[in-house]
Amino acid sequence: MILSRYLLALVFLVFAHVASAQHFGLSRLFYPNLTLKADYTVPASLDGTRDYGVSRTGFFGIIPIQSEVQLGYSLRKKLDLRAVHTVAIAQYTQIQPTIDGKNNPENGYKTLSLGVIRMQASIKDRLWVYGGGLGMTETNETFFSPQPFFWGGAARMHILGLRTQIMYGSVIAYNQKLRFIPIFGVNKGLGRHWRASALLPFMADVNYKATKWFNVDMLAGLNGYSGGFQVQTPEEKMLRRENYRNIKIGVSANAHLFTAINVSLEAGVTTFRQLRTFNSARENLTSYTPATTPYIGASVRYITSRSRLSSKFVRKMGFGEAGINW
Repeated sequence: MILSRYLLALVFLVFAHVASAQHFGLSRLFYPNLTLKADYTVPASLDGTRDYGVSRTGFFGIIPIQSEVQLGYSLRKKLDLRAVHTVAIAQYTQIQPTIDGKNNPENGYKTLSLGVIRMQASIKDRLWVYGGGLGMTETNETFFSPQPFFWGGAARMHILGLRTQIMYGSVIAYNQKLRFIPIFGVNKGLGRHWRASALLPFMADVNYKATKWFNVDMLAGLNGYSGGFQVQTPEEKMLRRENYRNIKIGVSANAHLFTAINVSLEAGVTTFRQLRTFNSARENLTSYTPATTPYIGASVRYITSRSRLSSKFVRKMGFGEAGINW
């Protein structure tokens, strides 16, 4: 079915948005599921005299809220067949930076975000993905200096064959300042067992499917965090912002256990690192380039339930049942 091929092609855009370590399964978009994840970056030289490290733990959830095939009018006022799938996404992460083994600042950061992604495949209007979300980052010690952020964007996809798709669009994001980010993506099957996917400038991935239940990813991606905290002095409380970013290059091994569980182990290096602290006027106070260092990570995904809405849609579109890998 043409629409099923179109909507299947859209999956890789959402994969790029929610990509963590693990291999991406098609069932993740069409059934409620929860992923628990953790990673640890080995402390390495910050300025020649101190070491800097960071660890993360958290969860990521996807809940389908609309799945249907519609008969309506296209933009050109002609009858059209359209497949629509909408999911809500929620993420909570605990970030713990350290300097020489000590918490910095205080007890680390917590980040919470909520968003919605809508995928639309149409015979006439072709392929679109829309999305948006908002969230906040705050230190563990207080709820009085939250740092809000939001994002929104849209992308158009073109199918160049059953195993090749390209995508382009843009994202507007706010985190301390407003940014406009053009994006370009490609999804390409390379033989029977290989697939390459990328959403630039955020991530790139090459997947090797060894068996139906085991696959390996070779990946690279832009990562980091941005959090606010307060510094207490005898005279006043001063607001500070801390930005950290890096590029991760690694390999992950992914095993599908039964039909509902995915276990992933990842290892690699982080490089091109930068750590900066700003004041409330966005004036740079400190700037460091921590050394390249190894990292390790793990995640477990569990499909929490099989909703009637998603099950009916998956069968109608010819995707099969949960647990099918893409």
